[in-house]
Amino acid sequence: MSRSSIAVHHVRAALGGARRLGIDPAPLLHAAGIPPLLLADDGARITADQFTRLIRALHRATDDEFLGLGPVRSRRGTFAMMCQTCLDCPDLGSALDRATRFYGLFPGGPDLAVQAGPDDGLAVFTVRSALHRHDEAAFLAACLLLIWHRLAGWLIGRRIPLHWVGFAHPAPAHADEYPDLFGCPVRFGAPHTAAGWDAHWLTAPVVRDRAALAALLRRAPADLLARRDYGTTVAEQVRRTLAQALRSPAPTRLPQAGEVAARLAVSPATLRRRLRAEGTSYQRLKDAVRRDAALTALAAGREPIAAVAARIGFSEDPAFHRAFRRWTGTTPGAYRLAGAGPPGGEPSTAPRGQQS
Repeated sequence: MSRSSIAVHHVRAALGGARRLGIDPAPLLHAAGIPPLLLADDGARITADQFTRLIRALHRATDDEFLGLGPVRSRRGTFAMMCQTCLDCPDLGSALDRATRFYGLFPGGPDLAVQAGPDDGLAVFTVRSALHRHDEAAFLAACLLLIWHRLAGWLIGRRIPLHWVGFAHPAPAHADEYPDLFGCPVRFGAPHTAAGWDAHWLTAPVVRDRAALAALLRRAPADLLARRDYGTTVAEQVRRTLAQALRSPAPTRLPQAGEVAARLAVSPATLRRRLRAEGTSYQRLKDAVRRDAALTALAAGREPIAAVAARIGFSEDPAFHRAFRRWTGTTPGAYRLAGAGPPGGEPSTAPRGQQS
């Protein structure tokens, strides 16, 4: 649900509605290029592009913008019509008010609201519908908050930093991923599923036109889920710096935290404090960038595993294999042999000793 890799539990959740509708998930996984065997591996991850293709395939198969996960179906095209109604609004507050009232016209549709608090200076976007009737509701709730937050930022052409996110459902097993998704503290078991941001953003003018909306809708809402939120958080600046260092075809030494802090013109202590406030750390971002680069390379299937290890900064193959197992629960060779590599599921051409 970002440009980083996607954990397999999100794939299972996304497929839950289709399964309840009696839709065979195998063709959907095939269309997305996701090996079905990966769904049995709790540590497996897929690329953002694979996830985007899966969401698009699910939209077509279910004819439901909520992927069969909501209490009623939301026909394809509903989101586009809602966006159309927002473009003529003078500011974000009136656009969101119109958008939430639009969905209120549909019986059983999501009960949404945006309210500015009188005292704390925050605007709160709330999902008041009861979405916690089944296991996949955690996925649907996260999708709703991500899409609406990113749509709000898109309408005004600015990133809107979140102060907090709360979910009405209990903490899932993968709760530690949520701060990275939203770039803010996240709590579970809250009274409502909601997100809070500075209320002054509600007065920001809507700057998008119909040509821009047409471009957005060609990729939405899957692209709103899969892309990162304009990349202006400190964590995203660090992630971008590390990712750029890995683009060299030669073996790379990733910059240390102090070097990244210097590039961002802050002290190492300030960098640590800001990353902590966003729910992450330098080491966690470094691991994620390396992990996602490795997954992308293994999915492409063109590099021997030893070459992938060297390119992302591992001087020894065993160290890379240990790290990859820690990240995904499996080895690079097993991941590639599961079918995440070359088309047709053929194994890598790397020597056998480098594949496990």
